[in-house]
Amino acid sequence: MQKYQTMFQRMVEENKELFDNFTQVHDAFVLNPDMNKDRFNALGSEVLDVIREYERILCGKTESGQYGKFSSNLSQKFWDEIRKVYRKIDFVGIK
Repeated sequence: MQKYQTMFQRMVEENKELFDNFTQVHDAFVLNPDMNKDRFNALGSEVLDVIREYERILCGKTESGQYGKFSSNLSQKFWDEIRKVYRKIDFVGIK
């Protein structure tokens, strides 16, 4: 298992309640975006804060070292892993 996949699983496990709630809201948003937009945006902003924190942990050491050019690729893979589960994560905060 790659490091970004391990970090994704760790993030979800350590914030299980938040991600369980977000999964329900996300699925409801997929089915009916207009009715669930407010809940999706409110909970989604909390989830994005957690995701960014784990992204910082994952990529923080590579940015300052000799592998800095690989940091953006690692970040992209981490976000791709998130998008596999939460297809609409990029719609958080869009009015």
